[in-house]
Amino acid sequence: MRIVGALLVLLLAAIPAAAQTDDAPSRQGVTAKPSALTNKFRKPTARTTALRAKAVAKRTPTTASQQPPADAAAPAGEGTLRTAAAAAKRRPPTPPPPRDNASMPLADRIAIQFDLAWTGDYNGLINGEFNDKTIAAIKTFQRNRKFRETGVLNTQERALLAASAKAKQTQVGWTMIDDAVTGARLGLPTKQVPIKSQSKIGTRWSSAQGQVQIETFRIREPGTTLPAVFEQQKKEPSTRKLEVNLLRPDFFILSGMQGLKRFYVRAEIKDGEVRGMTILYDQATETIMDPIAVVMSSAFVPFPGITGVAQVGPLPKRRVEYGTGIVVSAAGHILTDRQVTDDCSVIVVGGYGDADRLAEDKTADLALIRVYGAPDLVPAALLNDGARGPDVTLIGIADPQSQGGASAISTVAAKLKGEIVEPAPQLGFSGAAVLDGQGRFFGMAELKAPVVAAVGSTNAAPQATVVPLSTIRAFLDEQRLTAAGGRPGVDATKSSLVRVICVRK
Repeated sequence: MRIVGALLVLLLAAIPAAAQTDDAPSRQGVTAKPSALTNKFRKPTARTTALRAKAVAKRTPTTASQQPPADAAAPAGEGTLRTAAAAAKRRPPTPPPPRDNASMPLADRIAIQFDLAWTGDYNGLINGEFNDKTIAAIKTFQRNRKFRETGVLNTQERALLAASAKAKQTQVGWTMIDDAVTGARLGLPTKQVPIKSQSKIGTRWSSAQGQVQIETFRIREPGTTLPAVFEQQKKEPSTRKLEVNLLRPDFFILSGMQGLKRFYVRAEIKDGEVRGMTILYDQATETIMDPIAVVMSSAFVPFPGITGVAQVGPLPKRRVEYGTGIVVSAAGHILTDRQVTDDCSVIVVGGYGDADRLAEDKTADLALIRVYGAPDLVPAALLNDGARGPDVTLIGIADPQSQGGASAISTVAAKLKGEIVEPAPQLGFSGAAVLDGQGRFFGMAELKAPVVAAVGSTNAAPQATVVPLSTIRAFLDEQRLTAAGGRPGVDATKSSLVRVICVRK
């Protein structure tokens, strides 16, 4: 037996290293190969498990979607816990559920309909009413882009919709214009209708070969009634075949075929005068013009300035725009509304000269500008949060046109409803300081231009909101500016306000 044992040891020592298993224990350089019976009942180690899993993975082809996560083959025990923890850190957080459509402000709902019309997913009134037709349009947009069809847009989907609509507008040269002949305001796809001429009762825009024609008209004669004009438009020219004819007390809509072209007519009446718009385009251009016709209908403002009638889309920016700025440092840093300083070729602070725009916050619509060499600037007191309450005071510098060219600082008493200020102050107050009932700084006012409104809407006036002090402080902290502490009250705040002037090309 001793001889057999010795021979066995010699034979095992002579086995090449390449034939030895990795999981066999090694002592003093001699590797003992365990028997099959031992391998069957021995509890595998973590490393054995990992190596076997690796071998199986090499033998089993899988698709990319079937591949196990990188942490699946990690050793058991403490290493596995560490790997799982690391994976959890790498895993993106679960996005918040989309908010309900009913909770959105009217302007947001209208803007969504506006953008859905541009993408060709919505064909209806742009009025902010999220009925079944609007929900179906949202689901169509989601389905076409491989999103889950919820009928509610999450943040990512809303951003994609806005970008898609903006691209369509840029593609056709969408511009809001004032028609000098009729006095109406309308949106035009200027790249589709570059040729302008005057007709007997309005203005005509057309393409080079006449495939697309847009014409305004104005009818003011003794005894003019909307039903009479409605009947006339139905029959003239005689080639019109109606598909839609809608008559309401103050407006009507007609659409259908006119020969080989599609046509659309919208008109409204006020004080015995009818103003309208006709869109005519070849069927070959339907893909482009059908969405445009929907948007043009809601964008048409026959009597600008009349309460209850507004436009679709934001108002075009003024060439020279005035706002209010709040001094936040003695070194010349000034806080104002970002929208006031957008697209400016020159920014001027009244009495101090040119200013540089240093930073912006697009979410809160804040902008930080700076003037240099102004030693007498007094920072506003931003240290104490105002007590939330309904009564607030807005302090700003109204547009010079509303105060005979002057630059006086004035106050406006208002009520706070959530973040909305009512009534909205006049132009020039965007960037104004908002004080609470005790005269303490509460936030900054912003004037939002009317985004969209349909006939009969009461959302035509600009809306005023408040950026709270906490948001302002966070923005200033990012710019490494320390909020100043000073005297509260109306008079002290007035000394910290300046006029901001934006000049655009």
